[in-house]
Amino acid sequence: MDEAAVRDRLRTVEDPELEDDIVSLGLVNELSVDGDEVDIDLALGAPYSPTETDIAGEIRELLLEEGLEPNLSASIPDRDANAASADEQVLPGVKNVIAVASGKGGVGKSTVAVNLAAGLSQLGARVGLFDADVYGPNVPRMFDADEPPMATEEETLVPPEKYGVKLMSMAFLTGEDDPVIWRGPMVHKVITQLTEDVEWGELDYLIIDLPPGTGDTQLTMLQTMPVTGAVIVTTPQDVALDDARKGLEMFAKHDTVVLGIAENMSTFACPDCGGEHDIFGSGGGEEFAETHNMPFLGSIPLDPTVREGGDGGEPTVVSDDGETGDAFRTITENVANNTGIVHRRGVSQTTERESHAPDR
Repeated sequence: MDEAAVRDRLRTVEDPELEDDIVSLGLVNELSVDGDEVDIDLALGAPYSPTETDIAGEIRELLLEEGLEPNLSASIPDRDANAASADEQVLPGVKNVIAVASGKGGVGKSTVAVNLAAGLSQLGARVGLFDADVYGPNVPRMFDADEPPMATEEETLVPPEKYGVKLMSMAFLTGEDDPVIWRGPMVHKVITQLTEDVEWGELDYLIIDLPPGTGDTQLTMLQTMPVTGAVIVTTPQDVALDDARKGLEMFAKHDTVVLGIAENMSTFACPDCGGEHDIFGSGGGEEFAETHNMPFLGSIPLDPTVREGGDGGEPTVVSDDGETGDAFRTITENVANNTGIVHRRGVSQTTERESHAPDR
């Protein structure tokens, strides 16, 4: 079977989210045939995304049925002629930067960031978590990580690792009870240094736990880092949803894709009476997502095990096999899937533009 025949067979493999075949969408970067071996590089950019894993699995199965041995790889082609070289790029080894944000405090944003990072690691991804909430860094406690970063001879920092996640936080660099009282320029300087002077290495995902609101830290991150997309965390109540709208506006003004809305502290299942109670309302996050034409990532129950996991340093997504752990796993998979959609849609749109461009 030659290259043309293999490519023709690949037209039977559909992207379920973009609703077309992978060849027409431009998701086959390179294809070569050497005897029974077929090398294919695919435009898949969200490692361990369930959807992209399924696409690769379908391709592999299809070619094996033809008596061929598939060797699959994945990369997102950079068609920007003005793109910075690897030495000039911020975070050159990081494939996806995902910001976790909230319009207001107290909605469990850090809890979602911690469980998202740990959940992606459980899927098999290489993950880092940057606690950018400089005024209230909680990530080390939530990972039970008391080992500070190591310094190299080049005065860069090597982040400690817990549950397969590389960690960096202001809490490692200040005293346990020391308040951080900084103005905007100092915040900008520290965030920039912690971005550029940390040895993150090769990562599939770097999760950024932003402080609540729309202040200096958020602006610095959006202006200096290649953010793939953002997750907005809210509770079902109207007050939280009002502030979530501000987060949407912030990301819109900086042309940052919102990967979806995560609703925290939804229905509480009372262990004593067996009843369910909507303490902060019900369905507000899902309705908010629908109103603003945003993906809804899922709801997390109001469950004491989440608090216990945060205080005890063991993320619920790791320790809980029940409904609450499943809720975090669902959100994790949806974030990975939506990250993949961002990349594949970008490739598809570029392919379509190039196909309609006049010959010169």
